[in-house]
This record gives sequence, C-alpha cells and structure tokens, in this order.
Amino acid sequence: MSLRAFGVLLKARQLTRLCREANRAATFALSTPSLHQLPSAALPQRRFATVANEAPAVDKHEFQAETRQLLDIVARSLYSDHEVFVRELISNASDALEKFRYSALRTTAESELAAKDRPLEIRITTDKPQMQLIIQDTGIGMTREELVSNLGTIARSGSKQFLEQLKQEHQAAQATSNIIGQFGVGFYSAFIVAQRVEVYTRAATPNAPGLRWATDGSGTYTIEEVKDVEYGTKIVLHLKTDCREYADEDRIRAVIKKYSNFVGSPILLNGKQANEIKPLWLMDPQSISKEQHQDFYRFISNSFDAPRFSLHYNADVPLSIHALLYFPEGKPGLFEMSRDGSTGVALYTRKVLIQSKTEHLLPKWLRFVKGVVDSEDIPLNLSRELLQNSSLIRKLSSVISSRVVRFLQERAKKQPEEYEAFYRDYGLFLKEGIVTSTDSAEKEEIAKLLRFESSKSEAGRISLEDYYTSVSADQKDIYYLAAPNRVLAESSPYYESLKKRNELVLFCYEPYDELVLMQLGQFKNKKLVSVEKEMRNQSKDPAALEDLGEGSLMRSELDNLIPWLEDQLKGQVAKVKATSRLDTHPCVITVEEMAAARHFIRTQSHQLPEENRFALLQPELEINPKHPIIKKLHSLRTSEPELAQLITKQLFANAMVGAGLAEDPRMLLTNMNTLLSKALEKY
Repeated sequence: MSLRAFGVLLKARQLTRLCREANRAATFALSTPSLHQLPSAALPQRRFATVANEAPAVDKHEFQAETRQLLDIVARSLYSDHEVFVRELISNASDALEKFRYSALRTTAESELAAKDRPLEIRITTDKPQMQLIIQDTGIGMTREELVSNLGTIARSGSKQFLEQLKQEHQAAQATSNIIGQFGVGFYSAFIVAQRVEVYTRAATPNAPGLRWATDGSGTYTIEEVKDVEYGTKIVLHLKTDCREYADEDRIRAVIKKYSNFVGSPILLNGKQANEIKPLWLMDPQSISKEQHQDFYRFISNSFDAPRFSLHYNADVPLSIHALLYFPEGKPGLFEMSRDGSTGVALYTRKVLIQSKTEHLLPKWLRFVKGVVDSEDIPLNLSRELLQNSSLIRKLSSVISSRVVRFLQERAKKQPEEYEAFYRDYGLFLKEGIVTSTDSAEKEEIAKLLRFESSKSEAGRISLEDYYTSVSADQKDIYYLAAPNRVLAESSPYYESLKKRNELVLFCYEPYDELVLMQLGQFKNKKLVSVEKEMRNQSKDPAALEDLGEGSLMRSELDNLIPWLEDQLKGQVAKVKATSRLDTHPCVITVEEMAAARHFIRTQSHQLPEENRFALLQPELEINPKHPIIKKLHSLRTSEPELAQLITKQLFANAMVGAGLAEDPRMLLTNMNTLLSKALEKY
C-alpha cells in the first residue's frame, strides 16, 4: 500500500472512531463569558459546571485532543479545492438572511424582531495589508446559546434545525427552496485558509447584546460581549501566509462569479455589487427578454456567440427540476466534437454551484448543450462537491434528455428552416446518441430528428417519419443507400432494381449514416434495410432466376462460366452467381452486412493479410448475364484465356470499389494498365 493510500485509510478510521466517541461524549458548553469552550461533535449539550461536579467519566485531555483532530479532518480533508470556503461562508450568510426575511414575514409585533426594515445583503471586504477577509451579513444573527450550539458543535446545521422547526409548524414549503445549508460543516471550511477566526454577531431581537466568538482552531474558543456590533453576523478571517491570495479583491470576485453569482441577496464586494446576473432559470419564462437570454448564455458558456434555441424547463415530478438549456448558434468546435470533452451543463442546488461541468447529468451525445440545472433533490456528499445517489442522477439525466429530444422535435415542426440549419451543424451528435444509447425507445425518439435526402426529393431532406407516412402500410422495409453523393447514389448498381420499381430510398452521404441506421434497426415496426442487403436477400430466392431476361446467356453457358469465374477468383469470392436485378452494370459485390463490412475496411482491414480479409468478408460476385462484357467473357475464356483472366480481375476490382470495400482504389491501376496493353496487342 502506498504512503498516500495508507494516510487516507488512517484518516477514515480515525474519523469513524472519533464520530463514535463523539456520540457517546457530552459537549462542553460555555457557562460564563470568561470561560473557554471546546468545539464538540456531540449531539446533546451539557454545561461545563455539570461535568466538573460529576465523577470523571470523560477524559477531558483525550477528548480535547480528539476534538482538535476531528476539526482538522473536517477543515482540511473534506474539501478538494481551497476556494470553496468562500462558497460555504456566503451560503451560510444567505441562509441567515433568509431566516431573517422569513421571520420578519411571520412576525407582526415590532417588539419581537429588531430593525425589520434594514437592507438585507452580504458584505465582503478584502484587506491585503492586514491579510484579512471579512464576510458579513445583515441577517438573523445569533444568541450566546446559538453560538455555542451552532459553532461549538461540529456537524450541527442551524439551517437544517430551522427547516425542521418549520416542518413541525407545517410552513416549510415557503422557505425550503432558499435555505442552502444541510450538514453543519461549512463554517469550518474557514480553517482551510485562516489561522484565526473571529465572529461578531448580534441576534435580531430587541436588546440583544453584541457577541464576539474567537478561536485559532486549536481546540478552544472564547465568547465575550462587545459593543457596537451590528445586527447580523460578521466573520473575520485572519489568513495564513500561504493563503494571502484570498485578501485580493479580484480573486474573491472570481470565486463569487464561479460559485455564488446567483445567491438571492446582493453580495457587495468592497462596496460594489458582485452578483448582478439574475438566476433566469427560476424566473417566469415569459418575463425574460432576448437580451437577458444572450447575456446569461454568454456568462454560463464563456462564449461570444448567441443561443440558437433556449429551453426553459420546470418540473416537480418525478424530481424537482429547474433547467435553462441553450443550443449554440455557432458550429461545434474540435473540443466539442471529441467525446473526451465534458458536458456544458452546470449543476446548481438552491442557486449555489455544485459542479460547473457535471458528468452523467446529460449523456455524452448532448455535450453541445449549455446551461443550468437546479434541483433540490440532488443527493450530495458532505462537502457538497460530489453526487451520491447514482440511481437518482440517472433518473434526472433521463428526464432532461427526454425533454431535450422532445424540444428538438417541436422545433423541427414549428421552425423547420431553423432546425435544418441546426441539423447541418449538430446532426452528428444526434447520430451518436442513437449509436451509444441502449434504450430502443430512446433510439427511436432521437431517430425522429434525423434528416436524409431521398430518391424522390431532390430539394430538401425528409425524416423517417415522412418516409413512414408516404409508403403503404404493406411495405415492411425502409430502404437506404450509402453513397458519397447523389450522382453516385442514382447510378449505383444496387439501386437499379428499386429505381425500376419506383421504390422510395433514403440516400446516406456520410460514412457513418449506414452504421447509425444499422444500429437503429427499425422505425415504427418497419425494418431499416440497405439496398445491398435487399439485393442479396432477393438473389437467394430461386424464383428470381427463372427469367434472366431477353438476350442473356443461356443456362448451360452460365453453368460453364460460373465455375470458371470461381476458380479465377479463388480465395477472394465466396460464391459467383447470376442475377436478374442488374441492367447497365456487368456485376456487383454483395456481403451479408455491407455497412459493417465498409466500417471494417476503413478502420481495421490494414491489420490483416488480404486472404484473411476476404475470408472475413465472404463477398459474393453477382453477374449480369445480359451485359455485353459478361457475354464476351464467356467466349474469351476459351479463345483468349489470358485476356479473360485480366478482364475477370478487373471486373472484380471494379465491383469492390463500387461496393466501397476496396482498401485502396489505386490498386486498380496495375491490372488496368496490363489489361489495356493486352487489349491493344492486335492494333
């Protein structure tokens, strides 16, 4: 075991043991302002005088040392990034403001709450010469008992207790969405950067005294009454030497912008508001202007383009979700095209950033989507940096992904021109979604967004839905043909028979299109079938060869020619047979799964010798017995066997190129030059 791993294991064991000890031990509470009090991890509170008068059931020295160690673990090992202490202290300040705001609404008598009309705000001051960071709120403040209870007890959340009290009064629904705190450890993140912490507080009740709480984190703290303390709470962090950067205004502004920009109350940094952008995802969609959307999109995406579409989505079931998602106007960059890139959706809970790039919140194929998802149901770990319940995250991902797909389907119907432009830029991501999804229902929903040219629509593209509705219910298949462009598609030997029957065929111009359709398999109970596959299946029908057509070779001539061709192409073709489905082409190559075969040739065939490649492909050569070249070849095989051999090899090579199965088309030239020389010998 490495030294690092051993250290992590040791800390985990210590933390477990300390928490077990803390549940059994009583905490030390302050009885007079001059006494010192230990931070405690225990749940019930007992006064210091009571402990002193009892028999020595607790070893105070050992308990003091373990409490210091527990504080050290919470403050220094819980958070992965030092800067999150700013997020935690601002969140605490925001909770204090929300508690005061809610208490002011509930309280009618002036005698119950002091200075109800004061401005509710968070003030942050940086002092580089003194190496201090001051975070102050004008919220609810704390009494002496609350100081002991909230700051003297590790892992005790005053916000959580506040919500539990409201639940007992059946009034929690109004305050739940604005209260951030959950675990009661956020305050101790201050010790990541501070060597000493002072807390000045005054409870929002008439005649409440001002109090000063101070500790250096070594295991004791003091509380004393002081004068001239404002209502609310002020935390003064005396920074460590190596953390002096947090006394810099620009550094704190960057952290606020990253984590706490959407906190509900104003955050004043050295007198200037630092959180001016509103959390649009919590606002009424009808009240948001186009300019607000553009500003917000640029803020959360760090880009300079504008959003093409915006999706504002709110739901209460099956999960509480507030989402504002954007579809970029600009084309995707190289980083977005790579699957190694992270998704562009940030995760918030109660307007506080949890993760700016959240894995598994959206599937990889939706990584081009930018925006914010805020959910109160997200299960977080103790540091509020990691997601814990994977099943809930999968559910959240499924809900949002389905909504995104449905939204794009709506855009395709309501804004066809804008959607067509979007599809040109981002269609590749949709196809990736079909290939990577394991849910057949999801595949079909994404497939509704695909667009292809067809044999009957030279201008514009059609959807699979359009194909489905335009053919008869008796047609069991949806036909598609892969080709580099329309000219080659229409002149393809595989398309000839379908063209003659006036069948509707989708033209796939991108190399991966046929793989996507092969992965999709079917659409609304119609099978997706490549025209090559259709030809191969038809050629297996004995009835298809009953009538070879006028002017073709006789059956006896074919019986002589086919074995000779198989002998000439031994090791390259699995079988040679005649077909009646060709008109202008002498022959074609068919394999069982043409799309998979082409993908194999493009990606892996160079790793195999030629004979192994043909053994895997098992190509079949189908010849047109009516074509002049085939008929002439029949006579040349006896009169000029050498020329017939060259023609056979060239026909096979041409057919392989036409099928897209040639590893390197330049290999055609060697045999072609020899063939031309042989053909010109008589002249």
